[in-house]
Amino acid sequence: MGDHPLLPDYGGACIANIVPALLEPADSVPGWLPAEAAEADQVVLLVLDGLGWDQLGERRHLAPTLAAMTGGAISSVVPSTTATALTSIATGMAPGEHGVVGYRLAVDGEVLNVLRWSTPAGDARRRIDPDAFQPHPAFCGQRPPIVTKAEFVRSGFSGAHLSEVRFHGYRVPSSLVTELRRQLGAGEPFVYAYYDGIDKVAHEYGLGEFFDAELVAADRLVADIAAALPPGAALVVTADHGQVEVGDRVVELHPEVLSSVSYQSGEGRFRWLHARPGRAAALHDAAMAHHADCAWVRTLDETVHEGWWGPTVSPAARARLGDVAIVARDDIAFVDPTDTGPFHLVGRHGSLTSAEMRVPLLVGTA
Repeated sequence: MGDHPLLPDYGGACIANIVPALLEPADSVPGWLPAEAAEADQVVLLVLDGLGWDQLGERRHLAPTLAAMTGGAISSVVPSTTATALTSIATGMAPGEHGVVGYRLAVDGEVLNVLRWSTPAGDARRRIDPDAFQPHPAFCGQRPPIVTKAEFVRSGFSGAHLSEVRFHGYRVPSSLVTELRRQLGAGEPFVYAYYDGIDKVAHEYGLGEFFDAELVAADRLVADIAAALPPGAALVVTADHGQVEVGDRVVELHPEVLSSVSYQSGEGRFRWLHARPGRAAALHDAAMAHHADCAWVRTLDETVHEGWWGPTVSPAARARLGDVAIVARDDIAFVDPTDTGPFHLVGRHGSLTSAEMRVPLLVGTA
């Protein structure tokens, strides 16, 4: 495990730069974008949620379609979590600009679960307007067709990161392929598609045989999409983040740390600690003393200075961060009793390790 966090390449090979490179191409093609994508008449951008480059590299024999495609690894964003990364992909912006700087965010003293768009008080769509929360247009202000799961179409998070697009919902993978074929047949120059199977399996089962089986299925899905491409079209495959297997390796924050904590946001591998009044310095010192052996411990200002959020951090984005970040370096997760879900998470992400930060950018053509 590296001693230093793997920071995003916000100026180059980063997921935040894929959409601008495809929809607003410059005079020259960036070196990290395969030329086949830039030269295509039509492009499908497929996001395979949770497929890290490191995990794919260890299992290339299970994914012959992906293994045969052109491309390589690029970086995710900070934190390496779905809410932040998908917003960066859609808007073409670093997290410090678009402001969706995590999975669970501090908003006016509450913690907003961005994917559920809820707080402990319940559904937050009326109290926290998704369009105002993240006001930047998706896809360079264009309105491409979006092929995603039907249950996501009207969610608060979709409202925040996919505003003013044309949704086409699907319920099973075969319908995803059929819908993409329809959109390409109608002459759409750019179509965005999202598939979440790999991430769901990794969370529930880890990186063992179930993950391998899902990767095989996802590779077949990619093959089916590639077979549906008309002449002159290209399929661009990327991901929002990778995974590590944590299992039962969960860590309680030390009592000395908790004594200075008002509440927590973030997630297991990227915890934000919000200090009690006047206790920020003591909180940082305690976190360093008790958890720096297995995590990167940073103050808010340190994360900004080190460029974790990109070159610009808006006031809105800064207000959603905590006072001290504890970011897992080892394959562990930090406990927050208020961060609950329907099942125990075996596979996790959010931190700045290679396994979580490096994702594929692969291109195949008709």
